[in-house]
Amino acid sequence: MMPWLASGLGLIILLLAGDALVRGAVNLSLRLGVPAMIVSLTIVAFGTSAPELLIAISAILDNAPGIALGNVVGSNTANILLVLGVPAMLSVLHTSECDTRKTYIFMLIASVLFIALAFCGIFTIWSGLILLAALALVLGDAFREARAHRRAGCVDDLEDIEEADPDMPYWRIGIYLVLGLIGLPLGADLLVDNATIIARMYGISETVIGLTLVAVGTSLPELATTVMAALRRQADVALGNVIGSNMFNLLAIIGVATFVGPIPVDPAFLEFDLWVMLAASLVLIPFVFFKKDITRTWGVALTCLYFVYVLTILH
Repeated sequence: MMPWLASGLGLIILLLAGDALVRGAVNLSLRLGVPAMIVSLTIVAFGTSAPELLIAISAILDNAPGIALGNVVGSNTANILLVLGVPAMLSVLHTSECDTRKTYIFMLIASVLFIALAFCGIFTIWSGLILLAALALVLGDAFREARAHRRAGCVDDLEDIEEADPDMPYWRIGIYLVLGLIGLPLGADLLVDNATIIARMYGISETVIGLTLVAVGTSLPELATTVMAALRRQADVALGNVIGSNMFNLLAIIGVATFVGPIPVDPAFLEFDLWVMLAASLVLIPFVFFKKDITRTWGVALTCLYFVYVLTILH
């Protein structure tokens, strides 16, 4: 029972520390005069991926790379099937009203690139450089678009950044940054160490633990954000959050983690899990290109598909 409780505690510390780091970094940047546009494109995006990144680094250092790769692949599958499925059961996601085609195409390209590199059998520092170069291109395009949007007469909107408080005193910003920087590695170590113990206790692989327990845990912030977006009828936020998160997971998390150490690819990923992740991504085509809403029926279907996937890999 203790490893489960310790894993849960590690996850809670991770999520709280990730939130503290984002709040501190966002408000420090705004106080230093960095435009809100750049803050939202970089700091918020990287900051919300901090728990996944710290788990990947901790897993590699603890010689459990299966958790690192399983977390990314499992999170991406959970983000689409579970994080969009559960909110859609509560309230229809009116995705027909938003245009996420360009970002979605980038996500599909990132998925195909990631799978192609996985077939090399190991993610090395060179694989990481390729993934980070692709991320730089995506961020560069987003930055150009945001700048064109601003030139067209639109001003930076701080309301778009949930954690923004331009009047936050420096001492409070410092506390947030310290809590984030201390809490992230602490929570990641606690979660990875105990997830590895659970895997050994039940005789299942670290890869499967990464694909299920760790992946669902690190997808909880996205799930909370998407549920709130669904209840507020902000389908663009819900869909954009999932697509952006998946792209960062593939390009940034593994890209940076390869600098800590090589990440061998379990053959099970090549045979099944990577293809499930790609298939889950392709499920979004009707909602992105054909202006379909994610109705309650679709929500039930997506959620059921996720549970079928989890039962299959646990079998």
